[in-house]
Amino acid sequence: MRAVAYKIPQPISAETSLIDVDLPVPEAIGHDLLVEIKAVSVNPVDVKVRAHSAPPADEVKILGWDAAGIVKAVGPDVTLFRPGDEVYYAGAINRPGTNAEFHLVDERIVGRKPKSLGFAAAAALPLTSITAYEALFDRLKVRDAVPGAARALLVIGGAGGVGSIAIQIARALTDLTVIATASRPETQVWVKELGAHHVVDHSKPIAPQVAALGIGAPGFIFSTTNTDSHIAGIVEAIAPQGRFALIDDPTFLDVVPFKRKAVSVHWELMFTRALFSTPDMIEQHNLLNKVAELVDAGKIRTTLSQTVGAINAANLRKAHSMIESGRMKGKAVLAGF
Repeated sequence: MRAVAYKIPQPISAETSLIDVDLPVPEAIGHDLLVEIKAVSVNPVDVKVRAHSAPPADEVKILGWDAAGIVKAVGPDVTLFRPGDEVYYAGAINRPGTNAEFHLVDERIVGRKPKSLGFAAAAALPLTSITAYEALFDRLKVRDAVPGAARALLVIGGAGGVGSIAIQIARALTDLTVIATASRPETQVWVKELGAHHVVDHSKPIAPQVAALGIGAPGFIFSTTNTDSHIAGIVEAIAPQGRFALIDDPTFLDVVPFKRKAVSVHWELMFTRALFSTPDMIEQHNLLNKVAELVDAGKIRTTLSQTVGAINAANLRKAHSMIESGRMKGKAVLAGF
């Protein structure tokens, strides 16, 4: 099967930073599905792993987590799917990735593809949807009110992949007032179109802008990027006893200033359930099906913003460069081999 991989971590500008390879088709065992990949999208985690994680000597590493495709075969323990089903999912970080013609994935972290979307549009959604859903409902527990706080959610980095879907999920499933940050005219328009009630500019101090909205201190803040540069503003803006979640990897994160307000701090990693085979691992299957229902009901739209081309090394290098620019709006997708 055709696949895209790498042998050593290199800058994406290097022609061998990602290479086309040919590998055997894997075999489905246990709870695995063998999926014929139709489309993939690229996330910051692809860039981080490629830049820092070396495969064993004389081996190659396949990246890619988001995918949409068709089930071709199933392992003997599979009960949720059968060959021919159209699926979408975000995979597991400790297994080979989705940048290949065929891919193995545990059925318990796979959802049924939204019927109203093609494969490319569907591939933009899984990883960011899982991240946003888990952050909102499992970590921040936004359905449980913070006493005295505004029923509001501040999403820092609202135009990125996770922010773009977090805004929509919050609007579709909660009564929260959604405040999103965006610093460019085009991204400010984007987050408003996705449903943000208010937009503030994260290139300027955030807390005074949030206070100027006149709705009160938000009970919930979700930071998707550059958390270390915004932490002072987050501490200032959040309500006493509020809840704060983040997903990025600050070089240093001082949580001591949150103590005075008794703010709880939560790190979200959507790979955790699959990585540790947690007893509630199937919740990712359930939430992806819920997101598909919301899409098909017209309550959530795909965050696909650009289709880069076919799945090959050259196009994946382009997509990685787009992520590294830090100016992505929505998601970049590759479709077909």
